[in-house]
Amino acid sequence: MPYFDVGVALANLGRLGEGLVLTVLLTLIVMALSLVVALLVALGRMSRFALLRWPMTAYIEVIRNTPLLLQLYYFFFVLPYVGIRFDGFTAAVLALTLNYSAYMSEVYRSGIQAIAKGQHDAAHALGMTFPQTFRRIVLPQAVRIVIPGLGNYFISLFKDTALCSIAGVAEVMFTAKTITAVNYQYFTIYTVCFAFYFIVAFPAARFVNHLERTMKRGYARRRLAHA
Repeated sequence: MPYFDVGVALANLGRLGEGLVLTVLLTLIVMALSLVVALLVALGRMSRFALLRWPMTAYIEVIRNTPLLLQLYYFFFVLPYVGIRFDGFTAAVLALTLNYSAYMSEVYRSGIQAIAKGQHDAAHALGMTFPQTFRRIVLPQAVRIVIPGLGNYFISLFKDTALCSIAGVAEVMFTAKTITAVNYQYFTIYTVCFAFYFIVAFPAARFVNHLERTMKRGYARRRLAHA
């Protein structure tokens, strides 16, 4: 019968905590990069220029139709065969950024396309250029629409960083694996990991839900004000 060994948990809490810090850091770095890359990919996907639109579409389809774990393997294990080498952390950042940028670009695209064409026409009638229209009219409204979706991807990303243990990134799961390889206290160590993930992810999920409800109420009030 497995039991939770408090002494073992306390003895390894520091190492697991360091792994959690690296997990959060990896999540923040990848999310920051993905927010920028995804917007550029979304704009490329909507471009009227085929030479820009087709590569972006191909990139999204390749990423969405292959597993993230396989993409991590390619960056860390396969690319060195063609002379391209990354350390584990860099490989993890690149693989996760490319993966999440593809998915998040579709969130951006749907948000941008949800803005009524009449607002584009009104901005043009006021003499705004396309960049000005996008920056001042379209993007602020699209952000309101896409934030809940992007928030959910942030939570998923936090959990998916566990896959980076295959590249030797010393995040919380890799740390747990190295600890259990010595003391065999799987129940205790992985229960602590379970608690760590839940303690971070659950409040984040509640915050995203709260943000979504708040934005919906704000949008409804604005519609009533203009009615």
